[in-house]
Amino acid sequence: MTIIKQEDLIQSIADALQFISYYHPTDFIRAMRGAWEREESPAAKGALTQVLVNSRMCALGKRPICQDTGIVNVLMSVGMDVQWDSELSLDDMINEGVRRGYTHPDNVLRGSVLVEPDGARTNTKDNTPAVIHTKIVPGDKLEIEVAAKGGGSEAKAKFAMLNPSDSVVDWILSVVPTMGAGWCPPGILGVGIGGTPEKAMLMAKESLMETLDMHELQERGASNHLEEMRMELFERVNGLGIGAQGLGGLTTVLDVKVKDYPTHAANKPVAIIPNCSATRHIHFTLDGSGPAEFTPPDMAEWPEIEFELGSDVRKVNLDTLTPEETHTWKSGDTLLLSGKMLTGRDAAHKKLVDMIDRGEPLPVDFTNRIIYYVGPVDPVRDEVVGPAGPTTATRMDKFTRTMLEKAGLAGMIGKAERGQIAIDAIRDNKAVSMIAVGGAAYLVAKAITKSSLLAFPELGMEAIYEFEVKDMPVTVSVDSTGESVHIEGPKIWSKKIAEKIAVKQV
Repeated sequence: MTIIKQEDLIQSIADALQFISYYHPTDFIRAMRGAWEREESPAAKGALTQVLVNSRMCALGKRPICQDTGIVNVLMSVGMDVQWDSELSLDDMINEGVRRGYTHPDNVLRGSVLVEPDGARTNTKDNTPAVIHTKIVPGDKLEIEVAAKGGGSEAKAKFAMLNPSDSVVDWILSVVPTMGAGWCPPGILGVGIGGTPEKAMLMAKESLMETLDMHELQERGASNHLEEMRMELFERVNGLGIGAQGLGGLTTVLDVKVKDYPTHAANKPVAIIPNCSATRHIHFTLDGSGPAEFTPPDMAEWPEIEFELGSDVRKVNLDTLTPEETHTWKSGDTLLLSGKMLTGRDAAHKKLVDMIDRGEPLPVDFTNRIIYYVGPVDPVRDEVVGPAGPTTATRMDKFTRTMLEKAGLAGMIGKAERGQIAIDAIRDNKAVSMIAVGGAAYLVAKAITKSSLLAFPELGMEAIYEFEVKDMPVTVSVDSTGESVHIEGPKIWSKKIAEKIAVKQV
């Protein structure tokens, strides 16, 4: 008989969430390092470099890998011989651990969880409640998997009820290109097949917690149908040429994981969920002897690389920026930005557009300014701002034309591709859109030298700030002619990959 104490579970959850906020799993570091070593696309290699440098910086500085510190997922297997020394329910213990983990004063994590999702959408401030799944199993141990899942990758989850004769591989290959780059590839693709709709989704999520072993599988060969499917999907998804951050390249997925379950004769439920370049999860066991202990990865696992840009990088002074200068920028150009920029995300854009529609004056002058789509982590100690990586630009597409034409905005910075309505607005107004690397939040924050609150303080991390930056790295994603690197890059690299495969087969 094992007795689990309330405080041991609470502290273990809190410690796990702190640990995974700044340490990538070792298997993920190795897979990312391998992708970096193999990558031939300069743009994708540059993005992978930033992710790896950021990862090492976070491991040393114990600060979040990504500003989106995730919604907490807890998968528990509770032994039938486990008893509890607790006044709280199991869910309440987990949520108290989340509360402590996200409000730790030495490493404050961003609260992203909102109540009333289709109403007031009020932030709970401490990232509670977690999403908890519990199994009762034989034994006297408590097995727990804790994951912090970012919103950008969760937003790209897909589900379908296929006909029994339909091809799972064909369906997945049809939807992966529609996911864009908002899930910050390269990452892992989790697949759940069978059961019922909710079971398929849960299996896809569970599969993301498994050890990355694709290259070992390729060496030994498949021993069953699911392993054959994993290998086929790995090759064919990477063959799409989407690449790191969607810029075009050799690696889009580091691994593909598949789980299945018996299903109704008339159905074939299929779910896919991606894990991003800020993959964060850890497994631990409680046996009644005390809280879990976590061992940091060996620092030798990270490659010894520095973040360096090539000689063709352009240095840009935002304080003297003119439309004529932005018109010379081309899709795919690398820029180093210095000077003052504004920030704002979904909630701020909604308020601004509503004010414009009502004919009200705006609280900030956006004329010829650049806005950064960001919701940073709160700063600690002597930080100007906490980790401050980009959020998905696509969510601001519906506001883009109004902000360009009515507010006078010159350009935007986010992550991932822009949709056609935004591309059209950018082209029509000869504006520009740029990307910063998702999964490099701490590295980006080091370029921010000053932060001033300008408007909408009630929005918290979504308020409008003015950042002063020094040599902040970005890539032009959509130039003033409307050319998009996220459209052209994958086209180029899917063709190159196809040519490589053809040569091998000769």
